[in-house]
Amino acid sequence: MADDEDVLRLAREIADAYRTGGQPVSRRRRPMRRTGPARRPGREDAVALGDVLGEMVKNQGWNDRLAASRVFSDWAAIVGPEVAQHCTVDHFSDGIVHLEADSTAWAKELKLLAPRLVAKLNQELGDGQVLRIDVRGPQAPSWKKGRRSIKGRGPRDTYG
Repeated sequence: MADDEDVLRLAREIADAYRTGGQPVSRRRRPMRRTGPARRPGREDAVALGDVLGEMVKNQGWNDRLAASRVFSDWAAIVGPEVAQHCTVDHFSDGIVHLEADSTAWAKELKLLAPRLVAKLNQELGDGQVLRIDVRGPQAPSWKKGRRSIKGRGPRDTYG
């Protein structure tokens, strides 16, 4: 016990010397009496960072935004790798998930799977987060814009 007090006293002297630029500071301290568990007065117990962040998210009202971001980040885990391979989330707003499929066949399949996907997304993200799914197939090139566009009917007048 006396050894511990000597080490503690030496550490205090070194710290005080460092603070004062090498001048030794001599001060006598009374030993602190502890009546309860070994705690420093004025200090609180440590709190997990996840708990603090969870409380902050809840207080700021960010739950909906975090759920919306999970639609993008966890898409493959929520719908499965096969479905995720053939479609991507375009955007998510007002409870509507907008998907873009890589073929018309997958667009039709996703329209048929939409009620199940809505249920699964609500199960993962929280009830009522997703209201419906809007599926869009691949987009054809536009004849109206680009370097080779012309006024009038253009190349379509030869088709009929």
